[in-house]
Amino acid sequence: MAAVDPATAASTGEGPIRVAVIGAGPAGFYAAAALFKQDEVDVRVDMFNRLPTPYGLVREGVAPDHESIKAVTRVFDKTGNDPRFRFFGNVSIGDDLSVAELKRFYHMIVYAVGAQSDRRLGIEGEDLAGSHPATIFVGWYNGHPDFADLEFDLSHERAVVIGNGNVAVDVARILVRSVDELADTDMADHALAALRESSVREVIMLGRRGPAQAKFTSAELKEFGELPGVDVRVDAEQLVLDDASQALVDEERRVRRNLEILEGFASREPSGAPRTIELRFLASPAEIIGTDGRVEAVKVERNRLETGADGWQRATGTGQFEILECGLVLRSVGYRGVAVPGVPFDDKHGVIPNEQGRVTDRPGGATLPGEYAVGWIKRGPSGIIGTNKPDAVETVRHMLDDVRTLDRSSVSGDPEAIVRVLDERGLRYVTFDDWKQIDAEERARGEPRGRPRSKIVRVDEMLGVCGR
Repeated sequence: MAAVDPATAASTGEGPIRVAVIGAGPAGFYAAAALFKQDEVDVRVDMFNRLPTPYGLVREGVAPDHESIKAVTRVFDKTGNDPRFRFFGNVSIGDDLSVAELKRFYHMIVYAVGAQSDRRLGIEGEDLAGSHPATIFVGWYNGHPDFADLEFDLSHERAVVIGNGNVAVDVARILVRSVDELADTDMADHALAALRESSVREVIMLGRRGPAQAKFTSAELKEFGELPGVDVRVDAEQLVLDDASQALVDEERRVRRNLEILEGFASREPSGAPRTIELRFLASPAEIIGTDGRVEAVKVERNRLETGADGWQRATGTGQFEILECGLVLRSVGYRGVAVPGVPFDDKHGVIPNEQGRVTDRPGGATLPGEYAVGWIKRGPSGIIGTNKPDAVETVRHMLDDVRTLDRSSVSGDPEAIVRVLDERGLRYVTFDDWKQIDAEERARGEPRGRPRSKIVRVDEMLGVCGR
């Protein structure tokens, strides 16, 4: 039987289904893996990523002192080494290539772009120098190229972290952890140097609701109490719960365990440790105060919980205020998705509108053939890394159901067509083999110092390492 010309395979329906995955974080890799695991349809996956490096928040968001969590990249490596997979790093969809152009080369597009922005507090002084989204601080100490050249004022003894989720816990821990311990991690060199000179000795975390409503996990919270040289302070009176909060404790194991850990912190006698973390609940920032454009304090309002008709407990201000002097504010009140040019966007919820992964033209609208979403841009910023796996499987199941209705005549079946476009535009894209060279170089740089890697934080240097 004569071989089918790749350039005409799509029109005859005999070639593989070509899928573009936009975004190289866990959601994108889990989607690619699910596509390869099934044997109903012959699939080829090309993954595009704005940065030269893959793995998204596993590389750029997981705290450096949580190295074991990053072991999931070994699973992603298997997908990256699959002959049906290609990686095009350092390619920005919307700038270098448009979604409309991708549709000429791919039967299906999967948006796995995550939630790249932060939610705002909407209070006066939020944009003063010294007030930052925690997402940027996390990117800075993890060596994200966008934030590598930033500077954070660590010359004051007190920092305030606004939020009660795992990211808030991470940044609070990093601010008080021994730099000698951090020096054994893959934290970016510039961050290690800055933290070594830090004057921060006290971190106060503010949560607008009570301890039963806090979103951090028990493992993250427990780690506070294990930090050498750090006292953890919790006011026992803030752990007295109303009936609705107590019901949460009774129903959810995580909440019950969190309260047990917090009660343990509250019962501890101060040891006189040089650094402290204080957790305050029912406290909201009302204003960030500063002169000469810089943070000097946070005005904090005391809250109470009120249960609405829907059973949801909301924080309501009491009109009682306190001024907390500080020199650094890190705002960690949630992530938010960013619109992809040419793709519908639900601005209210910060996601791409979809029905179980099938992209719709508007919230609750008609589905768009061949376009899908996975991960945080699909469901919002919730869950842990592993949550993205069943999420991706759900989307892929619908993709497979939709294969039979695809109009394949308008898509080029030539796998090299997209490569020619990138080459013609002079785009210095990074392949998965190129990434392996970057990875090997980072590991080699870290080895003499007993570190898992020393991250390269500038794109030009990454490209130079892999000969691009």
